[in-house]
Amino acid sequence: MKLSFNSNWGKKEDATTGILLALAFASVPAWADKGLLFFCSVLLTHILFALSFNLIFGLSGFVSFGHAAFFAIGAYTTGYLLQRQGEMYPFLFWIASGLSGAVAAIIVAAIALRRSSGVYFAILTLALAELVHVLISKSTFLGREDGMTGIKRPVMGSGILQVDLAAGDNLYYAILIGAIFVGVVIYMLWHNAFGRTLGAIRQDEERVRFLGVNVLAMRIGVFVASGAFAGLAGGLYAPSAQLLTPDLGNWGYSALPILFCLVGGANYFWGPVLGAIIFAGLEYATRDVIGLSEIIVGMVLLIVVLAFPGGLIGGVITFRQRWPGRLSRNASSASLVRESAE
Repeated sequence: MKLSFNSNWGKKEDATTGILLALAFASVPAWADKGLLFFCSVLLTHILFALSFNLIFGLSGFVSFGHAAFFAIGAYTTGYLLQRQGEMYPFLFWIASGLSGAVAAIIVAAIALRRSSGVYFAILTLALAELVHVLISKSTFLGREDGMTGIKRPVMGSGILQVDLAAGDNLYYAILIGAIFVGVVIYMLWHNAFGRTLGAIRQDEERVRFLGVNVLAMRIGVFVASGAFAGLAGGLYAPSAQLLTPDLGNWGYSALPILFCLVGGANYFWGPVLGAIIFAGLEYATRDVIGLSEIIVGMVLLIVVLAFPGGLIGGVITFRQRWPGRLSRNASSASLVRESAE
């Protein structure tokens, strides 16, 4: 299984891609209005959400239909803290969101991952996520169905190091820095020994188990890490949105990272990033087509998924692998024709 962009794509190319993306997002406040700036901040959290999900989907080979529960838990954790405290130590509320996602993932793994696999695990995660959705919608201190409001944009630090995230574009840049940091950590997980072992488990679980690897422990570990990163993505989303509703934990929200991975290419680190950007672009371009936006976006994405089973990145790689061979065959045929003519 390929764990990078393609067989010739190395760390230098990955670094170049990451730097260009970071610069593109960093330039947004210079030319975009407030609406588009908010849209890009949400896109950053969705990219992290998709990258966290792809740790278990693309890298490890099992799927969760309830991953939005971790995103919602992280968002509500940060929202609850910011409701009651406008000044906090730097990033404490975001650390809390990641920890809450990790704790929830440990509970889910203890219930579901140890007792089931495959489609049974996916259905169990869906059921547990719906339970979280119902609990949020029935909890008065979380706003019930009306949602959580009054989420403050915090002031971090003190003295000359004090940063007010409510001022200017500070919150957007804080989200961008957080997204870059988490993205680098996830990239390292993909490409270190831990990630390579998970890729080997996906390819041949029995052989890896025969070599003495504790497959269950590896899967629990990556599931907890995925839950922590999803919770952190939700935590980054909360102060930007300032309104949280139980729909964040609904099964429909869990479908988003699956869709991003399928469109971009689940077998590649950059696949979810590309899928999230394409989905956001389609959504933004069709935002004025009232009543038809979802249909247009759905049709385009369905065509992409059917035309490129390995995602867009997989399709590009397949094309690049086949096209040079076709050129060489055409060149050899042309030379044979010339030789016979002579």
